[in-house]
Amino acid sequence: QVQLVESGGGLVQAGGSLRLSCAASGSIFSFNAMGWYRQAPGKQRILVAALTRGGSTNYADSVKGRFTISKDNAKNTVYLQMNSLKPEDTAVYYCNADVWSTRYWGQGTQVTVSS
Repeated sequence: QVQLVESGGGLVQAGGSLRLSCAASGSIFSFNAMGWYRQAPGKQRILVAALTRGGSTNYADSVKGRFTISKDNAKNTVYLQMNSLKPEDTAVYYCNADVWSTRYWGQGTQVTVSS
């Protein structure tokens, strides 16, 4: 069983930055892919950023140029650097791991962007 723990969320003013971290119990080097999703109240959960084992990335159009996903295999940690934050980015952010067709989720971390 893979366990994921997110941290780094909080309250930030519009235009500010946050870095989210996702610590995994397993070796993320062996994971097929990892990603960050977010869900605002009353909205669908959407993919924000993804990183495959091969190093390719994918971003939602709404965050391109502002967010960057990265990982540190030695620390078993995936990061989401969030710059130029907007109020529309307010949501609970979830870490996800794809371990060869089995998906695991963290419990989420709240990000609130004030204007």
